[in-house]
Amino acid sequence: MAGASVRDIRLDLFRGLALWFIFLDHIPTNIVSWLTVRNYGFSDATEIFVFISGYTAVIAYSRMMEQEGWTRAAARIYRRVWQLYVAHILLFVAFSAQIAWVSIARDTPTLIEEMELLGLGQNPYRAILEAALLKFRPVNLDVLPLYIVLLAAFPLVLPLVVRWPFAVIAASVGLYAATCHYNWNLPAYPDEKVWYFNPMAWQVVFHVGAACAVLGPKLAWLDRFRGLLTTLAIAFILFAAFISLSWHYNPLERLVPHWVGRLIYPIDKTNIDVLRFLHFLAVAWLVRLAVPIDAPSLRWPIWQPLRRCGEASLLIFCIGTFLALSGQVIVGYYEDSILSQIIVSIGGIAIMCLAAYLAAWSKGGGPSASARRRPLAEAYK
Repeated sequence: MAGASVRDIRLDLFRGLALWFIFLDHIPTNIVSWLTVRNYGFSDATEIFVFISGYTAVIAYSRMMEQEGWTRAAARIYRRVWQLYVAHILLFVAFSAQIAWVSIARDTPTLIEEMELLGLGQNPYRAILEAALLKFRPVNLDVLPLYIVLLAAFPLVLPLVVRWPFAVIAASVGLYAATCHYNWNLPAYPDEKVWYFNPMAWQVVFHVGAACAVLGPKLAWLDRFRGLLTTLAIAFILFAAFISLSWHYNPLERLVPHWVGRLIYPIDKTNIDVLRFLHFLAVAWLVRLAVPIDAPSLRWPIWQPLRRCGEASLLIFCIGTFLALSGQVIVGYYEDSILSQIIVSIGGIAIMCLAAYLAAWSKGGGPSASARRRPLAEAYK
């Protein structure tokens, strides 16, 4: 039920895990990124983050809409959109300054081109305008704009998904199919570019997450087919792992029949290829079975850093994005040594955890105490 009174700590835990994975994956040639899901399947941490964002959006605002009306809930959603927008602009400024400083200090002008910031130097006034419109972004700054657009449209979706979740899923899948067929996308800057994460395609992950939050226990009817669904999920995950590993190991690549390659490639991330989405759903199904909401292990102290990072997701995402570039520079300075990759990865995650604990402390008494004192809508922001 969307208005459940118990906080599902799995959401914080897996959102925190997604943020760690995004940080590790954004450091090129990082050996520690082999611990993330990216190298073992078609989907990665982005699907986790977007799905949970849709799920928590319903939890956060459906009860407010029930109690205070749609206008109040919409106002709170747009306040959150504004917070995300301000965070993105500040991150854009800090990230661009970081790239410029490293490029000048180390005399590596190619870094500006590599991070897709040439437009800022070639036409600064136009680039600043396009950045304000979310159309101009350096590498790795694509997730927040996607989230901003999805959440900005959410006030229109919220009353529909609460009443007719299956209809919303059907409409969302229809828009996704049309987007992939007609290759719709939003324009970006420079003029020949489009959004790396196409909101008209990625909305399907967000809205399926939102619908799952509404359906809640009703999804238990799927357990009647648990054996079949679990078998299919495991088979598909193993297939995806084999294909993904074949991208890194030539002996495995030679084992992939040519007709399979012609059938599945390209596995597009911009429009979230159907194989990516199915892979995420297969993983989510197995996680649902393996980690029920009342699992005692969820409260083990070892998971607390992940949960804290998930609770402060916006802050941790921004810090992780900034640290990923710092890690890339440090690893490059040490010629991509394995030791530097490990130290940078552990150090970055430690900084993210410290920031999450400080954020909890600054709210007074930590997240659990804060959640008790605040409405559920505030706790899931």
